[in-house]
Amino acid sequence: MIFLFVLTAITCGFTALCYAEFASRVPVAGSAYTYSYVTFGEMAAWIIGWALILEYSIGNIVVAISWSSYFNNVLEGMGIHLPAWLTTDYNTAKAAAGDAWNSAPIIGGWHVILNIPAFIIVVLVTILAYVGIHESKKSANFMVGLKIVILLIVIAIGMFHINTENWQPFMPKGFDGVLMGVSAVFFAYIGFDAISTTAEESANPQRDMPRAMIYSLIICTIIYVIVTLVITGMVHYSEFEHVSDPLAYVFDKLNMRTVGYVISISAVIAATSVILVFQIGQPRIWMSMSRDGLLPKKFAKVHPKYHTPAFSTIITGVIVAIPSLFVESGIVTDLTSIGTLFAFVLVCGGVLLLPKVDKSEKKFNLPYINGLFVVPVLFAAFTWFFRDRIAESFAGIAALDHDRVLFVIFYILACGITLATMLKKLSLIPVLGMLCCLYLMIEIPVRSWVVFFGWMAVGLAIYFLYGYWKSKLAVKKA
Repeated sequence: MIFLFVLTAITCGFTALCYAEFASRVPVAGSAYTYSYVTFGEMAAWIIGWALILEYSIGNIVVAISWSSYFNNVLEGMGIHLPAWLTTDYNTAKAAAGDAWNSAPIIGGWHVILNIPAFIIVVLVTILAYVGIHESKKSANFMVGLKIVILLIVIAIGMFHINTENWQPFMPKGFDGVLMGVSAVFFAYIGFDAISTTAEESANPQRDMPRAMIYSLIICTIIYVIVTLVITGMVHYSEFEHVSDPLAYVFDKLNMRTVGYVISISAVIAATSVILVFQIGQPRIWMSMSRDGLLPKKFAKVHPKYHTPAFSTIITGVIVAIPSLFVESGIVTDLTSIGTLFAFVLVCGGVLLLPKVDKSEKKFNLPYINGLFVVPVLFAAFTWFFRDRIAESFAGIAALDHDRVLFVIFYILACGITLATMLKKLSLIPVLGMLCCLYLMIEIPVRSWVVFFGWMAVGLAIYFLYGYWKSKLAVKKA
């Protein structure tokens, strides 16, 4: 996990620098959607905007489900016992075949199993996001501050209960096992993208946006690595497989139930801040899409009193709240990671297309490092170290093995990007960002790719049925 956190942080670091330049030069709401619109055009922007729905709206389901687990722990500590069939999803309850499945009421042959706490928290957070950005900011700042304090407490107490034998072996499944956790770990890093969605509501976006993105990435990585070391040192990693509340679990395991209970309360507050940030970000992307005519004008309508994209906020709440009742978290985690990585690839590529600016302007400029020699050397090194997998993938592609097909596609794209870097002397940082994100994408399970392509097909259908004809560009052509 530690190596994966570091690897993901490096990948996000390249991307964060690209985001920082975009946020400084295009300080408007919309995040990767707006940046893609500026550099690649309308259709690419629509595709990325549709992918961002996975990143924000659907990805928030995962956080809501996690929130529900910790909240249920808090209620249990207070002596309040919700029926098990009201605190989980259908597939998880069926697989466990435990109390939730056996006690659930049956209607028409179907077990009624709904995650009510997850639904309720999304509704409440959506109301807060609807009321206003200033109220949301104050609430988020408080919750984030509390979250950091609790994590520091976890580290301070847990470090005295570390058993180093629990770290043996340090990589039990090798480097392949490390990469198996890409989708879950990468999900923890998408917060800096949400920062760019609030550019219009920032006092000084040219200065504040780059700093916020880069600082948040560094701080998060340090905290993630230390906390991971502590909790895996306290309890053997094999015990976390079916645990939805690991921070509380490790202290309960060591008979420190009071500490575990306090952590559960804090985790409830911390997860609420994450839901709030995403519920603020998604409506502003839709607002930008609506301004460009790709969505109905109602999505861009700002509330006269609260000055928030009211309709978009409500729709975002509906999209997150209803699925959180019954969706399994693992599936949407993978989908969120694909959508995020896809957005990151386009942002890194988009920076390469931006015109040069005068260095005297007070804007963040991505440092130019010629990739002419570095990228080919890295590509050659990759080819050497992965020579067996490359040979196996190309040899077995005829069998349509999906994992091998994805790897072959990545290798061909990497070869093309390397050649383009050599011919056009492209900047190193965006190129490395693209390559790293593309590689992480192929490590996500194939079943999630199938759903992702289906999602994108629906998005393209909506675009050609509505956006293509109603957009500002279409009106100008007419």
